[in-house]
Amino acid sequence: MSYKMIVLDLDDTLLRDDHSISARTKQSLMEAQEMGVKVVLASGRPTFGMKHIAEELSLAEYGSYILSFNGGKIINCRNLEEVFSSTLTPEAVCDLYHISRREDVFIHTYVGDEIVTETENPYTTIESDLTGLPIRVVDSFTKAVTEPVVKVLMVEAPKKLKDLESKLQAELESEFSVMRSKPYFLEFTEKGVTKGTSLNQLIQLLGIKREEVIAIGDSYNDLAMIEFAGLGVAMGNAPEEIKEIANFVTDTNMNDGVAKVVEEFVLSKPALV
Repeated sequence: MSYKMIVLDLDDTLLRDDHSISARTKQSLMEAQEMGVKVVLASGRPTFGMKHIAEELSLAEYGSYILSFNGGKIINCRNLEEVFSSTLTPEAVCDLYHISRREDVFIHTYVGDEIVTETENPYTTIESDLTGLPIRVVDSFTKAVTEPVVKVLMVEAPKKLKDLESKLQAELESEFSVMRSKPYFLEFTEKGVTKGTSLNQLIQLLGIKREEVIAIGDSYNDLAMIEFAGLGVAMGNAPEEIKEIANFVTDTNMNDGVAKVVEEFVLSKPALV
């Protein structure tokens, strides 16, 4: 199979634990782009928190795209125009806020270029560190959200969120897409919006078949695109449930797992340790 697109999750997939891209991985992706293969970034991060990585990989030069907010937005890197955008109404955000109070978990969302929350907490601080967005602590979460937002996160300790994920997926299945992007991040987007559905929209726009797509990820919010792609790849550091769904399991994010996939399936280079 000749692959025409490589879709990459960021944290714990493309990026090492220090949030950098290894030299080997960068080299392999640049070579793939020189061959005409589209390299697409797909993350739960807001668009702002992905732009510097897109710039590092020269995605604008090669006419590629970003899927941000778990697929809630598709951005053309060349002109930064939105190809697709999905949002939650302030009323929906209010409903999620009341559920967060009921379940005693923290909640935050994005308003402009800020992360908005009522309560300082370590998990929102992690999000700020990952995305580079400042935190604004407000007196009233619901009053701070007066316009539609792309997604909302409930954040807490992993054990509590794992149980809550199953509960709220069942309770809210007709209203929201609900998934964890990290053990301590439970994310809510518009019903039916995932990395997989947005990837489907993008390849239709570009005239690429799903069989010609490689999607690589490590977490639960990557499942939809891993299942959708012609070659769905789980990282070596992914949970077992993700590995079981994938067509192929590569090495970890700390041991050039992405590069090894690109070298084997796109560049056709001999496998290196």
